[in-house]
Amino acid sequence: MSTDLPMMIDTHCHIHDSEFLQKYSVNPDELLHTAQLTGVEKVICVGTSIKSSKEAVAFVATRTDCYASIALHPHEVSDYTDDELEEALQTLELIAKTRPERLVAVGECGLDYFYHSDATVQMRQQALFRRHIELALRYQLPLIFHIRDAFEDFFKIIDDYKGITGVVHSFSADVDALKGVVERGLYVGLNGIMTFSKQTDQLQAAKMVPLEKLVLETDAPFLTPAPFRGKMCEPKHVGITAQFLSNLRGETLEELRSKTTANARKLFGL
Repeated sequence: MSTDLPMMIDTHCHIHDSEFLQKYSVNPDELLHTAQLTGVEKVICVGTSIKSSKEAVAFVATRTDCYASIALHPHEVSDYTDDELEEALQTLELIAKTRPERLVAVGECGLDYFYHSDATVQMRQQALFRRHIELALRYQLPLIFHIRDAFEDFFKIIDDYKGITGVVHSFSADVDALKGVVERGLYVGLNGIMTFSKQTDQLQAAKMVPLEKLVLETDAPFLTPAPFRGKMCEPKHVGITAQFLSNLRGETLEELRSKTTANARKLFGL
């Protein structure tokens, strides 16, 4: 990939996570080096549990091209009692309070009704989500949202607060959901899903994301873009998504890479 093109930022990956590293037996520094060679200058390592949040903070402490976020993924409510959730939230509070170097966001947090149709579980997700929002506002951090089949409740909740900034990670919903996201001034994160999606509503929404609100991500090691499906996703693959979106949206690759990088820097203060 040409070094003349603007550098990119992978705004969402999990290459710091010990479960990921054990499963794939990879060296994260090699992944970072390869990514840099292909034009990825920075990555954000996203926490999804107390363990992975602590690992993210520790991982980025010695790597100047990496940044961290901390949170409990909405799936976590199914594995915690109310007391355990409260203890976990207090741990997140303590981490944020210490202001670790290169902690730039609260997330991945939100609502996921795709796997959780039970009303009680959904209510617990909503309560947990509110606590994340309040944590982010308290420490003036943007949020990384995980929203799946739950945009109606997502909008109801965030409309109760003022001053929220953040990105809807791995956006793959329709144009109506996109409009709600954009109207609220939030950013949209697109990844490899777009390269293999057969759903016309998803692709239409991807075309309609305002360029000034678009950021790129991989969700590595997940959601490997075509034509590399079946292989582990890496931060370097953000370039594949950038090229696909350039073609889909009718923007030059230089323009798309330049603007999405500027957007990521603005949102996360990089």
